[in-house]
Amino acid sequence: MISRIDLRGSALPQGAGLRALLPRAEFDVAAALDKVRPICEDVHHRGDAALVEYAEKFDGVKLANVRVPAEALRTALAELDPQVRAALEESIKRARAVHRAQRRTTHTTQVVPGGSVTEKWVPVERVGLYAPGGRSVYPSSVIMNVVPAQEAGVESIALASPAQAEFGGLPHPTILAACALLGVDEVYAAGGATAVAMFAYGTESCPPANMVTGPGNIWVAAAKRYFTGKIGIDAEAGPTEIAVLADDTADPVHVASDLISQAEHDPLAAAVLVTDSEALADAVERELEPQVAASKHIDDRIVPALEGEQSVIVLVDTLEDGLKVVDAYGAEHLEIQTADATAMADRVKNAGAIFVGPWAPVSLGDYAAGSNHVLPTGGCACHSSGLSVQSFLRGIHIVDYSQDALADVAHHVVTLAEAEDLPAHGAAIKARFGWKVPGQ
Repeated sequence: MISRIDLRGSALPQGAGLRALLPRAEFDVAAALDKVRPICEDVHHRGDAALVEYAEKFDGVKLANVRVPAEALRTALAELDPQVRAALEESIKRARAVHRAQRRTTHTTQVVPGGSVTEKWVPVERVGLYAPGGRSVYPSSVIMNVVPAQEAGVESIALASPAQAEFGGLPHPTILAACALLGVDEVYAAGGATAVAMFAYGTESCPPANMVTGPGNIWVAAAKRYFTGKIGIDAEAGPTEIAVLADDTADPVHVASDLISQAEHDPLAAAVLVTDSEALADAVERELEPQVAASKHIDDRIVPALEGEQSVIVLVDTLEDGLKVVDAYGAEHLEIQTADATAMADRVKNAGAIFVGPWAPVSLGDYAAGSNHVLPTGGCACHSSGLSVQSFLRGIHIVDYSQDALADVAHHVVTLAEAEDLPAHGAAIKARFGWKVPGQ
């Protein structure tokens, strides 16, 4: 059901060589870009009419309005299962606690007497958030997008999720209920590339946004790439990934269940076990079969994901080698199930989020740990972070120098300007001192 790579018995390659040994699902955003470009430009030129047409084409619904009526949000919340509401409220509470602590404050550095640089943090003015609605419904993604934006102080927040024929052309009611719980009343029935284009260009119903965030399929990723430079984006999210670094102290039942938990997202989802214990590898393989058989999305998601080239058990000589492997892989989600899990987690350099020990599975992070589950995929954890309050903030430097403070450094500024053959830069300094710069 899942293949193996045996890296025992020889020195591990370094850098790109090691990364090349670790397979990932084929996810060709560049090819998808050619298909989303005309869709995005159609939304640009025809606005809401294009959104209505694509909702009928892709989602099978004829929309009367792209924007969801306020009454639909209130109804969705009123009719929400009380247990689901309680779970969403707890998830929101924990996410707020974590993200509120991330808020940066203004800081002033007194560089010299009379000369200071202040860094202030200003939220993005308007953001468009995306909540997927394809194979599954993700109210948790509503929380993970909205909470950090709110805690950052974003004033204008809009959310889009695909229209659902089952619900009369509205997004899934649990999505709407989550929006209502969070106080988000600007919601649109738009999916995929059309939603990103709506936020990027604006339409009759939806003002343009400065930034778009949220996970989605390859069409969402391609649209984000298309608009990079015009709007801010969080990342081009690829298929979900879990990597587990484990030794012989790990429970194979736990490991197998955690691999399956991510495999049920998508047939391209990656499930990777890295271990120095062949006995654990064998035990996990034995566990997979009955656990998969007892699961729900077997044939359309779990089995294709586990049998895909992107899912693998990697055998290594030592946990030190295992650490090198998971750092080279840079998983979206990394579980550490070893005897010294806390110490090992502290040494990891590349991961979207790290889950320590047997009682912190990825599922906890998906819903109620308080952490954010919008995380870098495809190895991007080596240079990018998950969604956070900082994602919605811009740092602006405020430079405040007195005449004396400028005079003290003026000759250095002029010298550097002339060294770069930019004499007008130096002249802007000289003009303030009657063309005779102090110190020269």
